[in-house]
This record gives sequence, C-alpha cells and structure tokens, in this order.
Amino acid sequence: MPVFEVGRVAYKTLGREAGLACVIVEVIDKSYVLVDGIKVRRRRANVRHLAPTPEKIDIKKGAKTAAVKKAVIAAKMEEKFSNRMKLDL
Repeated sequence: MPVFEVGRVAYKTLGREAGLACVIVEVIDKSYVLVDGIKVRRRRANVRHLAPTPEKIDIKKGAKTAAVKKAVIAAKMEEKFSNRMKLDL
C-alpha cells in the first residue's frame, strides 16, 4: 500500500501553507502529487514537503476543488482543515 495515494490526508511541512491539512488529489510521479484543501491552494507538491496521516477521504482521482471540500465536510474534518497545526519535525 503506497503512503501517498488519492484521498490521503497530509500536512504541508514547508512554505507559507506549513501546518495546514490537505488532500492528495492525484499522484503525478514518485516525487510529486497534486494537493487541494480548504485553506490550501490546488497545486503540485513535493512528497518530501508533506507529512501523511492515517486518515483517508473518499474522492476520485483528479477531483475538482468543490468535490474535495464537499468530501471534507462529509467526513466531518472541516475543523482539522481550518486550523494550522504546529509541526515539530
């Protein structure tokens, strides 16, 4: 089972969005994934800049931003995606 798969919830560890939760929407190659979230812009991210969590959301590969937000609300995780987490890596 791959660590970075479609629907996996992860935290961004670097950049201006560090500490915010996101969802992996598509796996581009072994080093990059496409992420999206409530406070995270849809963009390509390096897997070295992500910290995966055990949670997974049921979305399809390449899901639109509106579908991702709807799935986060359906999974009752909107508080997790709205707050910044302090990362001690």
